Amino acid sequence: MNPRDYLDLDSLLSADELAVRDRVRAFVDERIRPDIAGWYEAAHFPREIVKDLGALGLLGMHLTGYGCAGRSAVEYGLAAMELGAGDSGLRTFVSVQGSLAMKAIHAFGSEEQKQQWLPGMAAGELVGCFGLTEPGAGSDPARMTTTAVRDGDGWVIDGAKRWIGLASIADVAVIWAKAEDRVRGFLVPTSTPGFTATPITGKLGMRASIQCDIALDGVRVPADAVLPEVAGLKGPFTCLDEARYGIMWGAMGAARDSYEAALAYAQERRQFDRPIAGFQLTQQKLVDMVLEIQKGVLVALHTGRLKDAGTLSPEQISFGKLNNVREAIDICRQARTVMGGNGITLDHAPMRHANNLEAVRTYEGTDEVHTLIMGRAITGIPAFG
Repeated sequence: MNPRDYLDLDSLLSADELAVRDRVRAFVDERIRPDIAGWYEAAHFPREIVKDLGALGLLGMHLTGYGCAGRSAVEYGLAAMELGAGDSGLRTFVSVQGSLAMKAIHAFGSEEQKQQWLPGMAAGELVGCFGLTEPGAGSDPARMTTTAVRDGDGWVIDGAKRWIGLASIADVAVIWAKAEDRVRGFLVPTSTPGFTATPITGKLGMRASIQCDIALDGVRVPADAVLPEVAGLKGPFTCLDEARYGIMWGAMGAARDSYEAALAYAQERRQFDRPIAGFQLTQQKLVDMVLEIQKGVLVALHTGRLKDAGTLSPEQISFGKLNNVREAIDICRQARTVMGGNGITLDHAPMRHANNLEAVRTYEGTDEVHTLIMGRAITGIPAFG
């Protein structure tokens, strides 16, 4: 029996899917694992790996054309799972770049906008961010207060955004603002006067990634900065669904890495003259982890097959995001207990993963929001108010 893949889920994957998975796993082992504890402790995002991620074809990998890899949803999910096994903060970079910023331009931009930004973003030569959440509008983006007002042949944007990944290192920001009573997307070069991004400090999770406050003070952009193919919240929600899909895979990567660390520790650590893996309570913890990891990967894989078939609904994405992140946090916490006091140090991954996942649990829709999305789907009655 393979303790890493109890149900032989690899047998459900094609040769191409396994090859993508193995390439990303090797990259994580070589470039992320040796340094992630130090990056996390120092709250440092390793900008030097961005072009490496681009060369590996991971930036916008599920998009087609413009230098993007054109991979399937399942292949993207497998890549997200391996990156999540390294660190959720670094997986988030790929998600913000590809599923949010690049997806917005690819789905809703003009041909000129796509040509201007996407090839460089796919290569990791340019970085994008996605400005939706505000200090007073998180779960309820319809209440955003950022505005875009016509001024001559352009627009002037004023407002503030919060928890915006990559903003301080981005070259372009996708800013969602109320424009003439409709939410519209604007491509704002971050060098534009009046645009300021300030990294948020003091984070207890996602320390190897960047989240920022953005201030927009009289930011003037030309008429062709507008994403022309969408108006209303359909635009940002479409991108959020892409990110949520990747999260359900990435969370299982963090959970699997924590379980494997706990298993290895339990087999080596001796107490009362025997390995702690030989104690019934330890085995129960490990078995509970295996059960939820294998079920979570099955949920992600089936969701990916639906996505590739073009039949996936947003409500089904909520199922995977809600379940897999919630279970992954419990797995990481349980894995930490196997390690006793040693588990609270950065010598071991589970507590780092758990801290990261607390943030993942909140962004791209809280547990409460996804519960209500599913509740509406089940009952036909919205209960958001």
